[in-house]
Amino acid sequence: MRYREFYDRWLNSPVLTEEERQELKALKAQEAELESRFLGPLEFGTAGLRGVMGLGLFRMNKYVVRHATQAFAEVILRESGERASAAVCFDCRIGSYEFARETACVLAANGIHVRLFEAMRPTPELSFAIRHYGLTAGVNITASHNPKEYNGYKVYWSDGAQLPPDKAAAIAAVMAENDVFDSVKTMEYDEAVEKGLITLMGEETDAAFLHHVMAESVDSEAVSQVADTFKMVYTPFHGTGYRLVPHVLRKLGVRHLHCVEEQMVPDGAFPTVDSPNPENPESFALAIEYAEKYGADFILGTDPDADRVGVLVRDSTGAFRPITGNQTGVLLLEYLITAKKRAGTLPERPVALKTIVTTEMARKIAEENGVWCIDTFTGFKFMAEKKNALEAQGEGKVFFAYEESYGYMLGDFVRDKDAVTASLLLTEMAAWYAGRGMTLLDALESLYEKYGRYGERTLNLMMPGIRGMAQMKALMEDLREKPPQEIEGVAIRSVTDYLSGERAEGGRREIIELSGSNVLRFELLDGTAVLVRPSGTEPKVKVYILTRGETAAACEEKIARYTLWAEQLAARYAG
Repeated sequence: MRYREFYDRWLNSPVLTEEERQELKALKAQEAELESRFLGPLEFGTAGLRGVMGLGLFRMNKYVVRHATQAFAEVILRESGERASAAVCFDCRIGSYEFARETACVLAANGIHVRLFEAMRPTPELSFAIRHYGLTAGVNITASHNPKEYNGYKVYWSDGAQLPPDKAAAIAAVMAENDVFDSVKTMEYDEAVEKGLITLMGEETDAAFLHHVMAESVDSEAVSQVADTFKMVYTPFHGTGYRLVPHVLRKLGVRHLHCVEEQMVPDGAFPTVDSPNPENPESFALAIEYAEKYGADFILGTDPDADRVGVLVRDSTGAFRPITGNQTGVLLLEYLITAKKRAGTLPERPVALKTIVTTEMARKIAEENGVWCIDTFTGFKFMAEKKNALEAQGEGKVFFAYEESYGYMLGDFVRDKDAVTASLLLTEMAAWYAGRGMTLLDALESLYEKYGRYGERTLNLMMPGIRGMAQMKALMEDLREKPPQEIEGVAIRSVTDYLSGERAEGGRREIIELSGSNVLRFELLDGTAVLVRPSGTEPKVKVYILTRGETAAACEEKIARYTLWAEQLAARYAG
């Protein structure tokens, strides 16, 4: 029972406060709770750390944050020496401000100059600040769209993107060597400020960031032409978008912008929603009430750290329907291509990036419009890496990148998903279609008529707790070692293993460009692709169904059929 050793180590540490020690003592007889808190350290990956808040090695708390930051500092210094610098950002979550200060103080104690945001800011502004000020690295304290019990620690490098796998592995290795308490260097916050090791960022950084955001507008006339009649509702779900998103929308020319007042108040307890996630339509209940009150047809919401954005649109019956991340992405891709062509700003050798689990409709739209569409692994660090490589080699210019989970990267000033800029362009697009008497649902239907009918569904196979990690591992190992020959009676044409970088079809194997990610792709004879991927930040396995058909009903029938297979998979491993 190694978790008991970790527990005793924490209980007897002189670093803990008396209040913290009493909290741990109260857990002494709760074996299951102790195991869940001390079974081992939170795993540091390319997404950094993310977990439930509380005392313990397998929780998010200031000691785990200090431990991770000390390791990160050592990696930074190893590569940059005395020139090392970093930005630190935080969101609205409980504990985020404290964790950000702890992060800044550990970096400062290691001789790294820190630019700390004076108050909460969106994730894309951190990415921007790293690039704008020429910093070595960055840290953002956020758990993105996770429930209120969570917090997280996102780590960035000098290009403004989240860490590539090799640097994440280097930090994890140092954490494994270092003691969670004894190895950490830290200093008092006021002392660090007085010595110039910590400086604050505020409105001057906002202004520079917003200048770049507004420059991404392609056709601002689209808004002015319908400004008297175009009405919309915005909600930040109590998060960091509450200041900057309304600012850019009003500057774009939106006159009838109605913000959900109850959710404009930053609050890490998220009191008005069960989940602050724009992927969940039920999160928009208050926004829909506002839309009904003010006669708006378009609703937009950003998650707590304002890197994801979701939209709802009124349909022909008067009800509000969500537009999925896949659908929003293809709408925005086609709009950007056509609008930039009208404006003469589509770059030479234009490139759009998407992930391997994102709809193939994006590729169809891109290729029919002379745009090169390239797949990457899930995660904007991979998109940033591909963008940097393509542009450095002069092979193409990336003007848009997106993934199905409501994330969009635009322009050259950030290297992460950016809900602030996406909100600007989604609103511009909605206004452009409104000027033609169309909603985004009408526009989507027109795209299906033009490019073909596609359908997608993502299923989350939840596997929480200690058993969950073993269940996830067993599921992936079994599918890899004994891949199915058919799914729901439809034969599998090929199997792609993105971990080994191999594709198998008809007894033949070929090496593919992408490798090193724990994802399996099954291509079926009916043109459907089913992908299985363990989440890197949550206790679940994600199953993606990507299909196409002659009609909407044909797509829905295929999705329903393969959903049964995924549900059986969940029952087998998570039951």
